[in-house]
Amino acid sequence: MNMLNVSSSPHVRDKDSTRGIMLDVCIAMLPTAAFGVVQFGISALLVIIVTVLAAGLSEYLWQKGMHKQVTICDCSAVVTGLILALNMPPEIPLWIPALGAVFAIILVKQLFGGLGQNWMNPALAGRCFLLISCAKYMNNFSSAGLGFDATTGATPLAIMKSAVKAGSDPMQGVDLMQLFIGRVPGTIGEVSAVALLIGGIYLLWKKVISWHIPVIYIATVAVFVFIFGHQSADYVLAQVLGGGLIFGAFFMATDYVSTPLTRKGQMIYALLIGLLTGLFRIFGTGAEGVSYSIIIGNMLSPLIESATIPKAFGRRGAKK
Repeated sequence: MNMLNVSSSPHVRDKDSTRGIMLDVCIAMLPTAAFGVVQFGISALLVIIVTVLAAGLSEYLWQKGMHKQVTICDCSAVVTGLILALNMPPEIPLWIPALGAVFAIILVKQLFGGLGQNWMNPALAGRCFLLISCAKYMNNFSSAGLGFDATTGATPLAIMKSAVKAGSDPMQGVDLMQLFIGRVPGTIGEVSAVALLIGGIYLLWKKVISWHIPVIYIATVAVFVFIFGHQSADYVLAQVLGGGLIFGAFFMATDYVSTPLTRKGQMIYALLIGLLTGLFRIFGTGAEGVSYSIIIGNMLSPLIESATIPKAFGRRGAKK
């Protein structure tokens, strides 16, 4: 009777598939995507459609041209395109997010070997590329469709930043309830904190992500801006609700490929990007900082992981 089954690694498998995980991420982003389309109108919907199509087509054509296995059905390109689209201003010319999608898929993902081999989050890399090369369009936020008199081009974080520089009350003209609901200028997917939290809770419920990175990241930013910014609860809450912090914490900082695998490493990583985000927001020239912080964290992830990986059982320490 054959009692042994000899096979190559891995010997521990999970029922979750890449496609299933990616579909869960897409489902989690639906509330904030839907809110963005309802608030900003058809232009936001077109940005989402064009960016997702550009990401998927780029992956398909590259893999076909390089005679590689076509993996578009795993939906990872859709996730990249959707995250990038939700980071776009609603009225941006459509060729810009399409260009960002091509950059993200080909230069950041496929040139390094495809899914699992990229050393940074492709969608974030695409956004940072566009922030540098198309800054005029990437920082032009419209208040059209908001239903109240808002300042075109000025997000709540920008208003607070300008007020602090002028020595006035940073909360003047900033409504916390509007921030929570999302009735403010900003990118398509970052404005509604409540929609993002619904998506984040879904990911936690489905165990696609753990709480460690999002909670530590957001808490670190909150503590930093309280100490070095304006010492008021309203100001800290506005910093948490405003901009892309919640979006980044749940959907970008938790990327499987570009974050440390060890639990201790994830906590250090979250603390690091939280400190960087607070530093950029309080002392930097811009009002944001989430994208650049996470990209830097991605680049340092291998170092963090190597320093926190546990020693193999029975391994001896270095000889003196």
